[in-house]
Amino acid sequence: MSVSLILFLVVAIIAVATALGMLFSRNAVYSALYLILNFASVAVLYLLLNAPFIAVAQVTVYAGAIMVLFLFVIMLLGAESTGRPLGNNNPWWFQPVPLFLGGVLLAETVVILVTQLSGGFSQAGVVATGFGDPASIGTLLFSSYLLPFEATSILLLVAMIGAIVLTRSEKK
Repeated sequence: MSVSLILFLVVAIIAVATALGMLFSRNAVYSALYLILNFASVAVLYLLLNAPFIAVAQVTVYAGAIMVLFLFVIMLLGAESTGRPLGNNNPWWFQPVPLFLGGVLLAETVVILVTQLSGGFSQAGVVATGFGDPASIGTLLFSSYLLPFEATSILLLVAMIGAIVLTRSEKK
């Protein structure tokens, strides 16, 4: 087994464990912290796929900005604890559907691991050098996609001004 495969398996297990911790945590702050760890482990998986720009964007946008917003809202609303009972108040079909989908995911994982360990994916995913690095993304963004990029920036600016106008209170 190669070092990259072992690293991938370790990081994948951490990603699944933090996702499960987020789902089963009864405290909203702990759930948000588990989600930050999950975002960080997904960023490491992007680095293993030779996509450094997406990994940095994952950390800055999701683990940074979005999670700060989530934690701010959780603390502002005082919704740290869910307070939900442990009983099962779901309809009858809620139980078999997740179990079936979990079984399908487990079967897919076993098939992929068996195929990978037997050498079935030897040339899958050959990527050109420089693909996904910040320089090539910037060149593509500011040459071929300049008009949509500028339209998006104007749209975000108008949305920000609209939010300020709608939430502004009159001084008396």
